[in-house]
Amino acid sequence: MITVATILLVAGGACFVVRAMGGPSLADRVVAIDGLVATIVTAILVNSIRTGTAWFLDVAVVVALVGFVGTTAGARFIERRGG
Repeated sequence: MITVATILLVAGGACFVVRAMGGPSLADRVVAIDGLVATIVTAILVNSIRTGTAWFLDVAVVVALVGFVGTTAGARFIERRGG
């Protein structure tokens, strides 16, 4: 089951990367990066389950917080830019 989850996460992450690189607008790119961060957090949690170690959970929380701050900054930039 963990292998299937990992394969699906890689596929989803690849889709987010494609959208982030070729998004027609800056807002599409910000949303794609946010989705990629969520996928990375989920991959870290799956790896924590696979290895049975709990310290990956702290890493996942930090990555999620950094992703939230980045998405918020991107949204403020888009709002101030007017587009």
